Amino acid sequence: QVQLVESGGGSVQAGGSLRLSCVASEYSYSRNCMGWFRHAPGKEREGVAGIDTGGGSTYYADSVKGRFTISQNIAKNTVYLQMDSLKPEDTAMYYCAADRGSGAYCYTRLLGFGYWGQGTQVTVSS
Repeated sequence: QVQLVESGGGSVQAGGSLRLSCVASEYSYSRNCMGWFRHAPGKEREGVAGIDTGGGSTYYADSVKGRFTISQNIAKNTVYLQMDSLKPEDTAMYYCAADRGSGAYCYTRLLGFGYWGQGTQVTVSS
């Protein structure tokens, strides 16, 4: 079974920080690509960040570069998304996703990944 479980969402004021976590089942983690995308009401889904869990390479959307950091704890099969300097436009449901792949594929194909979590809500107030 492929399972991804997110946590860490919440409400924060603009300029604040949140850290999202995504725990993956062993099977998921072996698929090499993990990442985060978000979906806000009335907007299209947006790939936020991806990581090649084998090589450690990371990739970001231009909208979050310099503010968000994706990282991993291999021993815990966990991927994190540290979100700093949050803006109201970051408000969305954030989903963890996983699939087989490597390198830049871990971001460019993020929205087509076959495995998603249930999502965690992030709300940023001005």
